[in-house]
Amino acid sequence: MAIPLLTYAPSCPNQRVDALGAPDDEAIIYSTDDQFLPTEMEDLINAAYRQIFFHAFKWDREIVLESQLRNRQITVRDFIRGLLLSNTFIDSFYNKNSNYRFVEHCIQKVLGRRVYNEAEKIAWSAVVMTKGVKGFIDDLLNSDEYIENFGENTVPYHRRRILPSRVIGETPFNITSPRYDAYYRDKLGFPQPIWQEAVRTFRPYDKQPKTGDPSLFLNMVRSINPRAAKQNGTSAYDIDIDKTVPYRRR
Repeated sequence: MAIPLLTYAPSCPNQRVDALGAPDDEAIIYSTDDQFLPTEMEDLINAAYRQIFFHAFKWDREIVLESQLRNRQITVRDFIRGLLLSNTFIDSFYNKNSNYRFVEHCIQKVLGRRVYNEAEKIAWSAVVMTKGVKGFIDDLLNSDEYIENFGENTVPYHRRRILPSRVIGETPFNITSPRYDAYYRDKLGFPQPIWQEAVRTFRPYDKQPKTGDPSLFLNMVRSINPRAAKQNGTSAYDIDIDKTVPYRRR
């Protein structure tokens, strides 16, 4: 039996403050209301993958959902729901995190803000426990907060990253919130230190050798090891003509 969402007192982070003319860290808003060209729709789909998956490999893409969105058979909210219920998202974020951590990920990605407090994580975790992942995702996408900020046709984004009184905005969620929980990061060996013995130097493009530059052939020249031919030290006086010149046998 499902229980109602527990009450919690929202705190006052950036996303609850009115814009006051400050841009959302110059966030690009993708919506099907004003994007009709194929290239624009492709940008919108990629923005949705970045918001939900952070990065989608070729095998992570939901081809059927993309086709339905391009043909306007589903809304952006339906597309976001499909990504949240996909095998990639469930395996990467739900199976490898606790319910609290999973709730934190979903609120950041779906509502575009940080979790208010521990009470909010507990309240939504109770929804995951009683209604399952699908019920939790549906309640999140059907919430008044999501509808008021993103509606049916806008891709969620990180809201209110900067304020007029601040010089530096909030760190993006994909940096502050790793995909895997600490237990699975340790189990998988993350993070792994990378050591490079060779020191790489950066050369500006205008100073890089162009086609035909002799410096491009230095490695080939170094690979060549020319050696002078050995001189024959035999003198003509040392040659036995009778034994050296072949004769035809009868």
